[in-house]
Amino acid sequence: MPKSIAVVGAGPGLGRAVARRYAREGYTVVPIARRQEPLDALAAELTRAGATAHPLTADLSDERAVPRLAEQIRARVGSLDAIYYGPSVRGYIPVLDLTADQLRDLMPLAVYSLVDLVHEFLPDMLDRKQGAVLVAMAAGAVQGMPQLSGTAVLAAQRNYLQALQAEVTEQGVHVGRLYIGAVIEHSAFHQQQETARATGQPVLDMPVVDPDQLADLLWSMQSSTHEHEVLHPKDLFDRTDQSH
Repeated sequence: MPKSIAVVGAGPGLGRAVARRYAREGYTVVPIARRQEPLDALAAELTRAGATAHPLTADLSDERAVPRLAEQIRARVGSLDAIYYGPSVRGYIPVLDLTADQLRDLMPLAVYSLVDLVHEFLPDMLDRKQGAVLVAMAAGAVQGMPQLSGTAVLAAQRNYLQALQAEVTEQGVHVGRLYIGAVIEHSAFHQQQETARATGQPVLDMPVVDPDQLADLLWSMQSSTHEHEVLHPKDLFDRTDQSH
């Protein structure tokens, strides 16, 4: 039976690239996002390339959606071999404007749904002594940034994943974390930035990265380098320090 991966956050940027990358490796792909139409388009693309895809809609900003989603995944592919978790957590909030209510609103998508999804599928991975939990999020999880203060919730996520890594690595499950300090081409945020630039509005001074490059990086972290945490670009915070 082919290996399978759930791609949570299968949007037009990195999520789509991850789905394509794992499909090329022979995985059955379960792309997951909030809207059906883009999912159907991605599934059709993967099918044309010879892969098997089972698109599912879910809004994981409410962690109560996880049990039903897990049931739907099992009905299509059984136990997962890998989970990719990369939904967009909208952390672009200036720190002086940040409120506790905003953080509470962000926590379910950033942390609670991830923890519940891992609980659903990790036991089978541990039984098989094989599996992967892969996460891609903003680099604000690693170091606080004044204009991205909502990403404080990702620091909590990172702490959880570090603890999970320490517990399950020796049992055959890889926990990989990719933290990105760049604008991902084709993503909704990239489109917003380009629209703002075209109309003369201020935009963030960040490099732009090809999502296929990041998807390759995630695959290599799991399959060959076995790195648990990677920052892209690697010198991001060196650049930030030099700019002050």
